[in-house]
Formats: sequence, structure tokens, C-alpha cells
Amino acid sequence: MRHQKKASWGHYDVCKSQVYAEDRLAWHYMACQPEATDMTKYLTVSLDPPNITCGDPPEMYCALENPYMCNNECDADTEELAHPPELMFDSEGRNPTTFWQSTSWKKYPKPLQVNITLSWNKTIELTDDIVLTFESGRPEQLVLEKSLDYGRTWQPYQFYASDCLDAFTMEPKAVHQLTPSTMLEIICTEAYSTGYVWKYDKTVRFEIKDRFALLAGPRLHNMASLYGQLDTTKNLRDFFTLTDLRIRLLRPATGATMVDENNLSRYFYAISDIKVQGRCKCNLHANSCVFDKGKLGCECEHNTTGPDCARCKRHYQGRAWSMGSYLPIPKGTANILFPGRGRNAMRVHLSFSLLPTARVCDNVLLRCQNGGVCHHHQRCQCLAGFGGVLCETAQCQGDSCEDLQSSQLSLHPLPVAQTLLLTLLSLIPSLLATRGLTSL
Repeated sequence: MRHQKKASWGHYDVCKSQVYAEDRLAWHYMACQPEATDMTKYLTVSLDPPNITCGDPPEMYCALENPYMCNNECDADTEELAHPPELMFDSEGRNPTTFWQSTSWKKYPKPLQVNITLSWNKTIELTDDIVLTFESGRPEQLVLEKSLDYGRTWQPYQFYASDCLDAFTMEPKAVHQLTPSTMLEIICTEAYSTGYVWKYDKTVRFEIKDRFALLAGPRLHNMASLYGQLDTTKNLRDFFTLTDLRIRLLRPATGATMVDENNLSRYFYAISDIKVQGRCKCNLHANSCVFDKGKLGCECEHNTTGPDCARCKRHYQGRAWSMGSYLPIPKGTANILFPGRGRNAMRVHLSFSLLPTARVCDNVLLRCQNGGVCHHHQRCQCLAGFGGVLCETAQCQGDSCEDLQSSQLSLHPLPVAQTLLLTLLSLIPSLLATRGLTSL
């Protein structure tokens, strides 16, 4: 299953395109990433404690705002009365609303606490707000956490409480109070923990777009600024990246300062919807992500491989792996990998040279020498007096050659890798001749 939904703030949807150079088609490579989509379609959910879902045994529930309205039954063995975890991720808009529900606070004063863990078994990048919609009153205390290592370690994303000082010894703060220099600060907010008086405001948010706006402007018009920061600041990239998300429900809505111990069926958690918008993390080396046999994986380009395109493809270790770059805007830099060393690498190098779409020059490994300019990665446009594949040969004789060389500020000895490549390129005519070919 491919991600098809259009990204709300994304670009870089093409990994390569064909361009005309020297009257022939050649490949031009660009940074690329999958489109954003609803990531809840690809997760697994687990609850701790595992028996926290209501209905086993059946139980009656009362409305928080009216302790005498106790006509809601939860029964795990009756489909229309059951509230299993998967109902947090089904289609919204049904009537009546479907939702997951916990057991009631029947063990008070022991805390009623639940961990809801969402796992993708894949690194993903968030592109929009995380939104939790509660069918019950919103919790008085909640922590949103994330993991970057498949649930082995956890870091807080945000704290939520009706009283941040009392619950977490933190001063309350809102995202709009952050600045570009503090946008990664972990805050506690009181904006989403009001009691049952606000029963029609059921959502709890983790504001991704408001943080983006600190760099890209209120309406995200200056995406170049955001992309530039993402490109150069690893902590910023990591902040919006995760493999797992954990919702820690620490205290249900009570609607009062005191818990009514005579009617504990009023207190529980119920969630009707969870929204997580994002994309597979492919390190800007893939524009599609496939969900196959219950697992997400990037369809890697640029001679990379692995679930996140984070490794060199076999025989393509000619340079160290690096992620693609958002810069320069708008197409970025692919940082494509090249063949490495050894007999197999020589065969790959030769096949690269024989293909019409081969990359002859770039600005990383195959630099044009002596002031030459790389043209569509297909040829070096040399200054007067120089020739060769990479403008490495001075076309002069005697003293005039020395004068010409001394006038070029960019004249440097060729790196070993380029010397090897030039040697290989020089062998092509003889190889073609042995194969009965005269030209490309």
C-alpha cells in the first residue's frame, strides 16, 4: 500500500527526472520524500495494563456531569456494547460514535492509569498535529511521550494538566509563547485539561504546525526557512521523528476538587479518535513507502538501501553514505552514491560510463578541474586551453603551458578517486573495440 494523500506542507516528491543534454536524455537526481498520510493505518496498538479495557466483566457507567444518569453499559461479549482499542482508529462520523473505553475507577484511591502505545516498527516523521478526541471528559493529567528506538527508551513530548504546578511541578506554558530558539522545549499546558463544563471541547493536541510556524511563519509561507533548519539541525529533525508514540493517561476527569467515592462509575477514560499525520522517514532518498506483510519500508533510490534508505547499496560504497539535502530550495541535493573499489566496483564503474544516462561530473566526487563547470552531470564545460573528461588536461606546449597553468586559481592535483575514474574512462575505447563497437 503506497502513501497517496497529498502532503499538507511537503515538496520533494520526485527523486529523478530526465533532462536533455548533448541531444540525448540524461537523469537529473533530486532529494525526495514520501507524501504525508494518515499513519494510524499502519500502526499496532498495545495497552498497559492489558486488562484495562471495559466489558470483562460487564459494567454500567454514569455520566460525569450527571451522577444519576447511569444507563451506559460496556460488555466485551456484545458487539454493539463493546469498546475495544481498535475503535480509536476506525472511520469517524458514525452514529452512534465508536470509541475505546477503560474500566471505571473502582479501585480508588489507587490511581487509574493507562499507557496506550502506538508502534510503527519504522521511523516516521510527523507533518501535522497529533489529535486525541475523547468521548469522556478530557483527562486532568496526561503525558505524551515518544521513542526513537522502537520503545526501548522514551522521552516526553508534552505534559497536560489542569494544574501543571501541582501535577508536574512545571509552570504552565502555551506553544505560542515559544520562540525559534526555544521551539524544542518540553512544556506543560493547561489548555486541554478543563473539566466537564467544556464537554463539547473534546480534543487534546500536540501542536506540530505551531512549532513549524516559529520558523516558517504563521501560515507556513516561508517553508525555505524551515527546510533550511531541518537540513542543518539534527536535533530539530529528531524532534519530529519517532518509531513509537505513548499516551500516558494519569488521572481521569473528575469535574470537581473531590472524587465522589460513592459513585466511582463516573470516572473513566474513553477515546473516539487518534490522528497522527506523517510520512515514512527515508532520509530524502525515496518518494514512496510500501506497507507489505504488516511492515512499512521505503522504496529506496540514489543507490541506497534499508528500511530508511540509511545504507549504501551493494557495490556503491565509493563515498560515505549521507542523507539527502533539502538545499538548495526547491529540489535539494540527492547525495547519490557511487561505486566503490574492487573488481565488482570496476564493472559497475564501466557500466556507468557506457550508459547514456551516466553521471560524468558533479560537485562532490567528480569535480571539473581548472575552472570547468559541470553541465547536467554529463560533461565538463572547460575553460579555453583545457580539455579532457574533467578538464584535467592542459592543451598547450612549452612555456605557454606553464603560463596558462599559473593563471588558473583552481588548478589542483586530481584526487586518487578521480584519477582512477579517468583511467577507467580511458579504457572505454579499447573495450568498445574488442566488443565490435565504434561509438556510444
